[in-house]
Amino acid sequence: MELVIIDYGAGNIKSIQFAFKRLGYDAILSNNPDEIKEADKVIFPGVGEANSAMKMLKASGLDALIPTLKQPVLGICLGMQLMCNTSEEGNTKGLGIFNVDVKRFSNAVKVPQMGWNTISDLKSPLFKDVNEKAFMYLVHSFYVEACNEQIATTNYEFNYASALQKDNFYGVQFHPEKSSIEGEQILKNFLAL
Repeated sequence: MELVIIDYGAGNIKSIQFAFKRLGYDAILSNNPDEIKEADKVIFPGVGEANSAMKMLKASGLDALIPTLKQPVLGICLGMQLMCNTSEEGNTKGLGIFNVDVKRFSNAVKVPQMGWNTISDLKSPLFKDVNEKAFMYLVHSFYVEACNEQIATTNYEFNYASALQKDNFYGVQFHPEKSSIEGEQILKNFLAL
């Protein structure tokens, strides 16, 4: 299986690469459109600030490519947020794959949300054999609003969408590569899609 992690300068790509290595797969890091298009599965990571990450995607033309992909695509953390319509972070226009916006948590809670929190209302093959209320590792100041494309919910200040799915596109706010056995199961499920 050809597994590509999109390398556009805004990701914790090494930890994701190691997570797949533990599962017996060599994931290629690439920003080459042909390699990305030909992959069986694509991972769209992201760590950092939405506006600068979007600028890096545009500079390489990947902003136009990603929404056209036909194979399973998994956005992780900022990767998922960039797949939405807009983000309040840097007033950023996203890729518009998921028809929802990204908002900032209020100052009523500690921002960023950092550490372990549960996921619930699991509604996708992505969560096969994952326990309801499983703990996942999160680090984020911005969240995706509850929406129709939501396949998992997390509560921090209120309920928000911690995972999304539309057609072949999947997104998770948490870091499965840092979320122990349950996170590993999600990566296995993604590979099995």
